[in-house]
Amino acid sequence: MAKAQKQSPSFEQTLEELQNIVSKLEVGNLPLDEALNEFEKGVKLAKQGQTQLKKAEQRIQILLSESNDAELTEFTDTDN
Repeated sequence: MAKAQKQSPSFEQTLEELQNIVSKLEVGNLPLDEALNEFEKGVKLAKQGQTQLKKAEQRIQILLSESNDAELTEFTDTDN
């Protein structure tokens, strides 16, 4: 039996989950262990969202490129 591939959540789903975690942490009523777990999830989601945005930016750059055979290259953040 073939295993179903796990599909990554969309950017919108990632952002929504991150916002929920931030709301929970802002209330401040979570036990320390649970707050740390939520914070860890939030960091992972933030990194995932950044990756999704970088990939989207790459796609846009390729689509706007004059070259029809432009290769996908690794994105480098020039702002940092």
